[in-house]
Amino acid sequence: MQKMYVLVRKDLPKNYQAVQAGHALAEHLLGQPFLFGWNNGTLIYLGVKDEDELIKWGEKLDAMDKKWTGFREPDIGDQMTAIATVDSGETFKKMRLL
Repeated sequence: MQKMYVLVRKDLPKNYQAVQAGHALAEHLLGQPFLFGWNNGTLIYLGVKDEDELIKWGEKLDAMDKKWTGFREPDIGDQMTAIATVDSGETFKKMRLL
C-alpha cells in the first residue's frame, strides 16, 4: 500500500512547517493529476534537518527514479522547504516523524 510522505525542514518555525508541508502536498497532487497508488489514504510527515538535507533527499529520490515534488517558498528567497512523494515506506523507514 502506498503512502504519501512529506519531508519538512525542522529548522523552520512550527507554523511554517505546517504550511510548507501543505504546499508541497498540494503541488505534488496538482502536478500529478493521475497519481496512482495513493487515494487520500495514509499521510506521513517526516522531519529533515535543513534545506541541504532536503535537497539531498530530492537527489536520492531522483536516483531511485521516484516522482516527487519540492516546494520553494518565495517569502524566504525561494528556499526549498518541503518535499512530497508517494512510497511504500521502505525508502523512509529510518526517518523520524515530524
